[in-house]
Amino acid sequence: MNLYFGMGVDSMDKKLISQLAREIYSAEKSCQPIEALTARYPDLTNEEAYQIQLAGMNMRIADGHTLVGKKIGLTSKAMQAAMGVFEPDYGYITDRMMLLEGEAISLGSVIAPKVEAEIAFVLKEGLVGPSVTLPQVLKATAGIMPAFEIIDTRMKDWDIKIQDSIADAASIGRIVLGGTLVPIENLDLRYTGMVFEKNGEVITTAAGAAVLGHPANAVVWLANKLAQYGIALNAGEIIMSGSLTAACPVVAGDNLRATFDGLGTVGVRFVK
Repeated sequence: MNLYFGMGVDSMDKKLISQLAREIYSAEKSCQPIEALTARYPDLTNEEAYQIQLAGMNMRIADGHTLVGKKIGLTSKAMQAAMGVFEPDYGYITDRMMLLEGEAISLGSVIAPKVEAEIAFVLKEGLVGPSVTLPQVLKATAGIMPAFEIIDTRMKDWDIKIQDSIADAASIGRIVLGGTLVPIENLDLRYTGMVFEKNGEVITTAAGAAVLGHPANAVVWLANKLAQYGIALNAGEIIMSGSLTAACPVVAGDNLRATFDGLGTVGVRFVK
């Protein structure tokens, strides 16, 4: 069942799009990375990469995955600088990417994980672009949750460009949500402070404004971007608004915790 509309890309053969999507999906299941797509296809465009992402998503749905939300990546200056880009990207979240807080993540189940502390939106109303505004996002939000995104790449050694990340569902690995859903009324997420700890030591701090000036602006961007392809944000979806800081690499034994002012905490640990 195809849940995204096609994007009208004609320059890359549909058979090749499917083949590359299958390579990425197989790499995810086997935890064996592949050579970056842009190393083999240096002229790969963002639109073609989104077609590959779409094909991979439909493969997962055919295998029994259920879509539960969407993610926005590269929303902070730190992450954009790391990738050398000036616009966010997006991907999808399925039920099999979700982990319970406190559930250990085996490094054998991922390839090269890094952790991002994020603010997650849970929608109570759908949002349909192309003219979604920040007040509409706030009105459509049931609540906010502290969250970790474990980003991962199916490409060797994180030697990727933006097109590789897009094709790879915006480098999503796993999602961990904190235990509280906080109503958005009376919250000004621009000033929501975050303290990120690794093994009991503070490694960085940030505030919500690090994400496009306001985390809800990331949701605005996503709703309006997806409207180009006939895609809406749906009631009940989890929307990951993007990392407040640069991603944190991890090894076995690492315990990470993020504390968000007024939102609570989220934690995750890694084992062999």
